[in-house]
Amino acid sequence: MDAVSKKKKYRIPDGEITYSDLNIPAKALFSKRYRIAGKPDYIVKRNHHYIPIEVKSGSYPNPQRNHILQLATYCQLIEDNYRDFVPYGIIIYKNSDFKIPFDPKLRFELESVINKIRGSLKNEKIVLNHNDPGRCRFCSMRSYCTEKLV
Repeated sequence: MDAVSKKKKYRIPDGEITYSDLNIPAKALFSKRYRIAGKPDYIVKRNHHYIPIEVKSGSYPNPQRNHILQLATYCQLIEDNYRDFVPYGIIIYKNSDFKIPFDPKLRFELESVINKIRGSLKNEKIVLNHNDPGRCRFCSMRSYCTEKLV
C-alpha cells in the first residue's frame, strides 16, 4: 500500500510518513535514559516536528488512559531518538481522532508510571489493576503476575 492510500485508510494527518510499523514491522525505538522501547504505528514529520500516530481498532468516545500513556511513551522515544521536541501525538480510533499534548503533566505521569513498574518488577510485586480477561491474556507483565485472570 502506498503512502497516499495509508494516509487515507488510517486518517493520517498531512506530513511526511517517516516511520511505519503497521503493515511492515519496523525497528523498535529505544530510550537509554528510561530503558524503554516501543514501536508507534506511524511517525509523521509535520511543521518541523515528528508526531507519533497510534491507530486503534476500537471505538471510544474519549481517549483511553492506557492508550494515552502508550502514546506518551512514543513521544518520549521520539524525543530521545530524534533529539527533537514532540508537542503532541495522535490516537486514531475507528470513530474519532484525538490530539494528545505531550505537556509537562503527561511527561511527569509517564515518568511516574515507568518508575512504578520498575519498582514492582524489582520487588516482584505485580498487582492486578483491571478485571478484563482480554487485557490479561496479552499483558506484558503476565509472567510476573500472581493474580492472572486467565
